[in-house]
Amino acid sequence: MADVVSDAAGRKLVLRRMGAVEQLRIFKALGPELSENGPYVNGALIAASVAMIDELPLPFPVNEAGVEAALERIGLEAMAVVARAMAPQTAEALARDAGN
Repeated sequence: MADVVSDAAGRKLVLRRMGAVEQLRIFKALGPELSENGPYVNGALIAASVAMIDELPLPFPVNEAGVEAALERIGLEAMAVVARAMAPQTAEALARDAGN
């Protein structure tokens, strides 16, 4: 089952966990210059990590315009929620969640 998070507006965002190939596709979509821009890459990864907002599909971005359109739909507050949900967990958090 996909991860679902909610933003401050109450929207449900369904997240997709990207594999290596999908992450490479983001760099290809951004091109050589934007791929060197860390903040832009972070935004693009957030844009690519949201599969649906309130049951409306959000296409995987295939170019700069797609990244920007996705981020416009996601919004700043929800970007922070998605970033926290996608962040790697610490060993302590994994153990806690596992009940160890």
